[in-house]
Amino acid sequence: MGMTMTQKILASHAGLPSVEAGQLIRAKLDLVLGNDITTPVAVNEFRKAGFSEVFDRDRIAIVLDHFVPNKDIKAAEQSKQCREFACTHCISHFYDVGKMGIEHALLPEQGVVTAGDCVIGADSHTCTYGALGAFSTGVGSTDMAAGMATGEAWFKVPAAIRFVLTGKLPAHCSGKDVILTIIGKIGVDGALYRSMEFTGEGVSSLSMDDRLCICNMAIEAGAKNGIFPVDEVTEAYLQGRAKRPPVVFTADADAVYESTVEIDLSEIVPTVSCPHLPENTRPASALSDVKIDQVVIGSCTNGRMEDMETAYRILRGRTVADGVRCIIIPATMAVYRECVERGYVTAFLDAGAVVSTPTCGPCLGGYMGILAAGERCVATTNRNFVGRMGHVDSEVYLASPATAAASALTGYITSPDAV
Repeated sequence: MGMTMTQKILASHAGLPSVEAGQLIRAKLDLVLGNDITTPVAVNEFRKAGFSEVFDRDRIAIVLDHFVPNKDIKAAEQSKQCREFACTHCISHFYDVGKMGIEHALLPEQGVVTAGDCVIGADSHTCTYGALGAFSTGVGSTDMAAGMATGEAWFKVPAAIRFVLTGKLPAHCSGKDVILTIIGKIGVDGALYRSMEFTGEGVSSLSMDDRLCICNMAIEAGAKNGIFPVDEVTEAYLQGRAKRPPVVFTADADAVYESTVEIDLSEIVPTVSCPHLPENTRPASALSDVKIDQVVIGSCTNGRMEDMETAYRILRGRTVADGVRCIIIPATMAVYRECVERGYVTAFLDAGAVVSTPTCGPCLGGYMGILAAGERCVATTNRNFVGRMGHVDSEVYLASPATAAASALTGYITSPDAV
């Protein structure tokens, strides 16, 4: 019986000739990831279990990104614990203020993850790295602790759903519109504990930033992971970046998929996910009567350079609508620097937006853009649950950077086709 991409990666890391859906395996890890919220919990569990050494200081990454620069005393104490652990164990991939970034944008950018990897992270959006042809998935802090100590993790091999992509995206559409369309089609549990494997001739037309965005939100469909094949786009991205040689796995021709979903990229339209679930999607053009108070462009979903380029193209020479707070957050220091050097930051400020240092801040209702009761936000983030960005009576509408920027200009949800 043939194997999917994910199953081949897991079989290789488990030292097995083959695996099948539902099988329990113990696999070796290429990377264990934590952030300033989840790492302290993992460190406590690490010590409670009696561990004194990490399995490999070069295969652990700790990124301070959720509440950094620290927003309060509790955040400062959590970050201090991370810093002390990283120092004690000489963690190679430790990212703090000045060189940090939002973890799921930073690690691919820095070449810390690569094709063929098996990665766990104590953050649900660790599934992002499937865009590089890796198996990556979110785990709890206890699993992170065990991974840091042993370099291994238990998995139940997931079954897979194949998404066959054809055609090319229209103007003003991006990977965010693709994944919102898919989640709207299959629902937030449509891929529950499944691997979402993207194939088809349409894949080649998607940029790496598109793919990273799509895999980032696989978890919002309930998936264990999302994954793209390694092609010329992947190889070009990894060239001169990956810190370890990529390993390419391809699905067998007779690989078993539970189902197949066909997506014609040419039919995608600017799409918005309405409160309070990512599956509650509608075309942006159908929501033009929804007045908004805030726009956030950033996060591990949409804070990369292409996202900044899109925001710049729409906001340049224009002015954010009165009564709208537009917050732009480059995902990494490298993206931030490039925005400065290209003049994007000046254009954003001239438009009436504010630009923040990299942080997850507003996405999880932490800081840098909390909503009051009754307020509405168009955000390029990944979740719009009740109270996700502040008060339980606030509303979050998920959208692409193009739709978010267009909406900032009008004060209403606006399709980028209309500005």
